[in-house]
Amino acid sequence: MYVVEYRRFYLRDLEWIVVWPSRSWRYRLIIPGVLFAVLGAGFWQWVNSTSGAIFSCIALAWVALELALGPTAGSRIRTTGLTVDMPLVQRTRRASKVLRAIDAAVRASRDVTMQPAAVHVQAKPEAFATPSIVDAPQTNGF
Repeated sequence: MYVVEYRRFYLRDLEWIVVWPSRSWRYRLIIPGVLFAVLGAGFWQWVNSTSGAIFSCIALAWVALELALGPTAGSRIRTTGLTVDMPLVQRTRRASKVLRAIDAAVRASRDVTMQPAAVHVQAKPEAFATPSIVDAPQTNGF
């Protein structure tokens, strides 16, 4: 069975989000690349050059892909009274785009909640008289 764990935060409660490159991304780059390169050299020498070339190309492609995608990311979210280490993004390259979207959403939620409620009531001459039942909704200013 699978276990799904999630957390829900209110945007107005966010204090900060930190994203950093994880140290383990180098191991994701080096270990498979070296293993495929060793396999390629072994196959090249003992089996045939075609299979050795295939594994060597896989090693180069793996290293190139990991370098192109960039480092993996770790992240920490701080809300009011709570700090959580949470995988927000997979790679640090994407972090700036995600953080900009979160920042825009936080600013929008805070602008809505922080604005004072403006009540516009127009004074009408008949509003000072005793209103009838028919005129009751119109005296509210709506």
